[in-house]
Amino acid sequence: MQGDFPNLTVVQHPLVQHKLTWLRAEETNTDSFRNLLREVSQMLVYEATRDLPTEDIAIRTPVTEMKSPVISGKKLCLVSILRAGNGLLDGALAILPLARVGHIGLYRDPETLEPVEYYFKVPSDMAERQVIVVDPMLATGNSAVAAIDRIKEHGCSSIKLLCLLAAPEGVQNMLQHHPDVPIVTAALDSHLNEHGYIVPGLGDAGDRIFGTL
Repeated sequence: MQGDFPNLTVVQHPLVQHKLTWLRAEETNTDSFRNLLREVSQMLVYEATRDLPTEDIAIRTPVTEMKSPVISGKKLCLVSILRAGNGLLDGALAILPLARVGHIGLYRDPETLEPVEYYFKVPSDMAERQVIVVDPMLATGNSAVAAIDRIKEHGCSSIKLLCLLAAPEGVQNMLQHHPDVPIVTAALDSHLNEHGYIVPGLGDAGDRIFGTL
């Protein structure tokens, strides 16, 4: 199924899949869920930043002088889709501590499943940055599409989406509306149920992060 989506990368590393199993497990408590999500998000960020450009600079080790690579090009910005995106944000910032951070508040109308924006705050120089959007669940994809619509309004041309789980319906929605935005995820699940939840999924990520079950 993954091969049907040229915009999708599923990280199959055994550590990612091991930790994802316990994120899915119903008996995993809130504290453990947060810690696991933070760890998995760090691993996903490694994949999402695999193609960052580098340039060699001159340094001196305790032994000799040498040329060694550092990240170059546009600076990074992490954009969290509230509220659940903040569960991935902590881990991402542990790897990318100098990244700027933006927030987009969206909630899903329970009747239409369409996103409703209630908050938007991003750095003023967004157009000059590479953007990684973080949200644990890519279900219908409507929230991700809406968030990236708004980010592109600010002139951003380099955008990736990082999520914990994705449903085929959400990936297809992204491919239709934003085919230029790569998606990095830990799993492509089976489908959405009648309530718009990913199956087998892990339930409501926000509720499990914040203990509001």
